[in-house]
Amino acid sequence: MRFQVNFKGAYSILNVQLEPGEILISEPGAMVTMKGDIDIQTSTRGILKALKRAFLGGENFFLNSFTANSPAEVSLAPRLPGDIEVIELKNSLLVQSTSFLAAQDSIDIDTKFGGLKSFFAGEGFFFIKLTGYGKAAISSFGAIYSVELDIGEKFTIDTGHIVAFDENMKYSIRTFGGFKSTILGGEGLVCDFVGPGKIYIQTRNYPDYVKWIRSLVPKQTGSR
Repeated sequence: MRFQVNFKGAYSILNVQLEPGEILISEPGAMVTMKGDIDIQTSTRGILKALKRAFLGGENFFLNSFTANSPAEVSLAPRLPGDIEVIELKNSLLVQSTSFLAAQDSIDIDTKFGGLKSFFAGEGFFFIKLTGYGKAAISSFGAIYSVELDIGEKFTIDTGHIVAFDENMKYSIRTFGGFKSTILGGEGLVCDFVGPGKIYIQTRNYPDYVKWIRSLVPKQTGSR
């Protein structure tokens, strides 16, 4: 199975070439084009895991499976305008709920709790957990880049800019600075990471973007 990202930048698209018998798993609604003899199935891939993805992780209850019966090709695009990164998974990766795009069927898809502070703040308190060996594609809002931390190295990121990170990394979620910084500085929660491990970061903040769009919508006052 070969993954290739075309038009990298704000409007990337993922092109996947499959050999007969290979299976690609993707988010529903992500398919753009198909070529070749392909069987498509929509399933939960485990009812309990599907429930966790849907009700705890904010993800779709179902996932699509593309099974190639001949040399085939599938192209996929994420919901948000941004970039796509293909990762050669060798262990476990935690991905924010809006960033999972696709993976080989050798990879298990589950959820993991992100901590009480993020829970009470309502900021993506569950991560999508990808475990196994094979290729996975994640997407970002804006551009995506990675930071590799050495043993004991510390790094702080606004939670709205986190795309994914190695599960073996130590991390903790806290408020940004003191009361004034959190309330008046426009920052909410940040995540402190400790290496070793790799973090994937997006250049735009989706939760803040949604808040900004809502602020532009005229508010109804009084009766008609």
